[in-house]
Amino acid sequence: MATTIRNHPYDELSVGDRFETTSRLNHEDLRTLGEGLWPSTVLINAVCTEFPGAGTEPVAQDLRYEGRICLGDTVTVALEVVDKQAEDRRVVIDARAFKETGEAVISGRITARAPAEPLESEPSASIAGTTKGRRRQLHRLLRMADEVSPMSVAVVHPVDALSLQGALQAAEHQLVSLTLVGPAHKIRAAAEEAEVALGSIPVIDVEHSHEAAEVAVDLARRGEVEGLMKGSLHTDELMGAVVDRNKGLRTERRISHVYAMDVPSYPNPLLISDAAINIAPSLSTKRDICQNAIELGHALGVEQPKVAILSATESVNPEIYSTLDAAALCKMADRGQITGGLLDGPLAFDNAISESAAQTKHIHSAVAGHPDILIAPDLEAGNMLAKQLYYLADAEAAGIVLGARVPIILTSRADDVIARLASCAIALLVADRKRRGLAHL
Repeated sequence: MATTIRNHPYDELSVGDRFETTSRLNHEDLRTLGEGLWPSTVLINAVCTEFPGAGTEPVAQDLRYEGRICLGDTVTVALEVVDKQAEDRRVVIDARAFKETGEAVISGRITARAPAEPLESEPSASIAGTTKGRRRQLHRLLRMADEVSPMSVAVVHPVDALSLQGALQAAEHQLVSLTLVGPAHKIRAAAEEAEVALGSIPVIDVEHSHEAAEVAVDLARRGEVEGLMKGSLHTDELMGAVVDRNKGLRTERRISHVYAMDVPSYPNPLLISDAAINIAPSLSTKRDICQNAIELGHALGVEQPKVAILSATESVNPEIYSTLDAAALCKMADRGQITGGLLDGPLAFDNAISESAAQTKHIHSAVAGHPDILIAPDLEAGNMLAKQLYYLADAEAAGIVLGARVPIILTSRADDVIARLASCAIALLVADRKRRGLAHL
């Protein structure tokens, strides 16, 4: 699967075209922006590497500094074409950058000479356009979703500006069509706070979040929506309605959560499960966790996902129960109780993720060093692994809940725009396999 992105030549640009990108500022950005982390460079790099992209030449700028940015800040750059000048292929771009709090950083206009011909380049995963490899997997998922018709989604209790705006952005990118379920007056107040228009989006008015979860689940049961999206309510409240034995969305599978991690130093998407739903999974639950993750791998274009069953050691040790579960899961795969993937375990994290570490320990495995999926021994280990990758390795994460009748999009308040869109893209790819009769889900 290609990991390049295409620019926007002059003839393909129109007044009103918009582009938005969000990222956390990291140490690679510091090398490009300088010790002062100059916001103007953030905008110029976005114009030159993202929109219009490769081949763009800046001509002039008129920018107003309105705030400061620091390492670790999540910054959004928004660009809009406001004028085109055929002479010399010039475009005038309204440009601004702001923090996740909404605090303005810099705004103004940039005049640039747009490229004449289509060109391809590596995705500019960093906000400064310099960190090669970051977000290339999330961008790949979004490109895959571009080929699929939007899925219908019920957004559960979107009564704050952040959750409502995230849902509307997914709709704007044609990943989803929305039905909003919650107290109508709170939803409209959130729209006013976010300065967005609901337009003709259906709103189902209910009294409180618990009823919103029940109504949204009922929509999915009756086939009126293809997925659910968490709004401003606690995950337990939504999942309580999902797993209700009489009115929920249970299947014969246990429900599990999967993170799709985009790790800059790793060449493929890395699926981690379960880090959010099953606290201390039994062997039978781990079987379903594996199968759900494998089928997600299929939806993401991996024909036979390689599954590493993690523990503290690569040796089976009766004192470490997770090593016994790992060995049993591999035998279950041999017997056809887990299908569609290639399993190995127990594997410690080092020899699961590093081929050289596996060779040092004389582990001969088609999985070790090249996993597509990491199965954690329990929720604590999975959660810590995912968050360590996020905070220490500049990884990005998109998440989804599988095993129910429909995919469930669980986003965090800490997620930025790309992570939210990628979570919707994953759900769309899963739903599309169901449409085509290719998946359990």
